[in-house]
Amino acid sequence: MKRFACGAMARGLMPACLILACLTASAPVRAQNQAADDLKGKIFDARMAKQTFAGGLKFCNELDGKHFYFQARDRVLDLDEYHRSLENLAKQQVFNPEKHRPWTEQDATERWDQVQKQAASDQANCQLVASLPALEKQLDELEKNPPTAEKKN
Repeated sequence: MKRFACGAMARGLMPACLILACLTASAPVRAQNQAADDLKGKIFDARMAKQTFAGGLKFCNELDGKHFYFQARDRVLDLDEYHRSLENLAKQQVFNPEKHRPWTEQDATERWDQVQKQAASDQANCQLVASLPALEKQLDELEKNPPTAEKKN
């Protein structure tokens, strides 16, 4: 009778041990899956930037944070020169077609903030698209070489 009770108890613990063994072995797999998912997200972002910023990609060598891509004219503009132009538009009260009235200092400041953000965004897009081949290579290597469970002595 005692033997039967120990056997039943051992059988009762067996599923718990198996579950624990599976969870311990799956930790590296989960880490790999998370790393792969992160890479896939970055690759997706890079591909989207490649599509949405296609016109500006040919100017990436100039988009250094001090210049921005002006899509309407398909050219790169210098931030400092653009800032001076905005100030002159406000001083001379040139007609602002977006606001349907003459430029004001506030209009110029708002536009200046926009183009500064755009310059940073353009630079980031170029860097992201440039990193695409390396990201894809990293993902391929990660998927080809699954992590092995560490052996404990």
